[in-house]
Amino acid sequence: MVSALALLLSVALGIAPSVLDPAVANPRWEGPTLVGGLQFLFVVEPLGLLYALVGAVLWIPNSIYSIGYMRGHHEQNQTRFYTCFALALASVMGIAFSGNLFTLFVFYEALSVVTFPLVTHHGSPEARKSGRIYVGILFGTSMLFFLFAIVGTYQLAGRMDFAPGGILESVARGDQGLLFLLFMLGIGKAALMPFHFWLPAAMVAPTPVSALLHAVAVVKAGVFCVLKVSVYVFGTELVASPATGNWLIYAASFTVVVASLVALYQDNLKRRLAYSTVGQLGYIVLGAALGTKLAIIGGGMHIVMHAFGKITLFFCAGAIYVATGKTKVSQLVGMGRQMPVTFLAFGVASLSIIGLPPLGGAWSKWYLGLGSLASTHPSVVFVFLLSSILNVAYLLPIAIKAFYLPPEDGKERGFAEAPWPCVAALSFTAAGSVALFFFPEPLYRLMLTVVAT
Repeated sequence: MVSALALLLSVALGIAPSVLDPAVANPRWEGPTLVGGLQFLFVVEPLGLLYALVGAVLWIPNSIYSIGYMRGHHEQNQTRFYTCFALALASVMGIAFSGNLFTLFVFYEALSVVTFPLVTHHGSPEARKSGRIYVGILFGTSMLFFLFAIVGTYQLAGRMDFAPGGILESVARGDQGLLFLLFMLGIGKAALMPFHFWLPAAMVAPTPVSALLHAVAVVKAGVFCVLKVSVYVFGTELVASPATGNWLIYAASFTVVVASLVALYQDNLKRRLAYSTVGQLGYIVLGAALGTKLAIIGGGMHIVMHAFGKITLFFCAGAIYVATGKTKVSQLVGMGRQMPVTFLAFGVASLSIIGLPPLGGAWSKWYLGLGSLASTHPSVVFVFLLSSILNVAYLLPIAIKAFYLPPEDGKERGFAEAPWPCVAALSFTAAGSVALFFFPEPLYRLMLTVVAT
């Protein structure tokens, strides 16, 4: 699997120069025409390439981590687990390179189907209940809103392809606003409140699945779709108009702040990280809703920066569980000497999520802040600032107390890290968060190409 992922990454990197060159047509593949003129269409464009690179890069450490976690925790049904893992990657690539709304919808739904067995992996009553919430919200929103938005777009615009500047210029303004509302409500994977409950519920799954859902596949598919639909179906000018995107700015701002507040009061580590993810996804949706070039650049870059930071945090949570069996924040006091590599990586990833240099998250939040100041809603910058303060409150004390306070029972324990695949993976992704601060230029160029077109 790792060899195949490495090959996929090499291919993605190999086509990057042609995608960045506006004089060269984007690589594309057209499938056979199906009933009703529907057609699978795949196009390699800058935004899709960015999402594909996130998947290709992070799937390698995630696969290595999974080996250590699944063996260290003696998990059952590993064949089914790894099969669904691979199918999820295929769905991610299908979403990333979708050339029209039909292709996007098929792979969007496929991702929900193949990740359901991962969420319910343990087969317990709690897992089955969480699985029902998971598919109920994701399929409910997509069938009630997303599908109707796609059908409405085809009926009103006569096309479903993605094009720079959008495809709805001939559609009446009122219909444009209604379609935008349906799309944003239908993309439930973006976890905007009140359609976020599936995300904390899915935390019953094994930690590699949580990392997969939060950093690479499902939630990133949601915010990627928000950005892609905003840029290539509606166009940034239309999204930024008060009649179309104003409500989304308020909804995303509410999600960012409230999710951060809820995270602050979660003692279960994975649930705290889950609500953190809900808030961080709101940043990307805000980038799309603000509609300025800098905000969209920041939103796209935050897909990558958050992916590296959040996957590291979940890797650390899983490593702690495998090594000690502990799952609550209140149990982690004084554990830094016992698991120094894990808690150092946790601290690094926390700083990236907060947005402090020299970590990659500083760049995406910088551009989001600049984008908000350049928009018609400059006060949104205070949402980013408040959320960052809350990020500090619910993340940094975990690492600080682990290193600088004695264990609650007063007993010092020796070095006891998780199995080496777990430690190697979390070390790699933590180092990636640092590297992204010093080498953000490729991501910036990809997103600059998106807004330039």
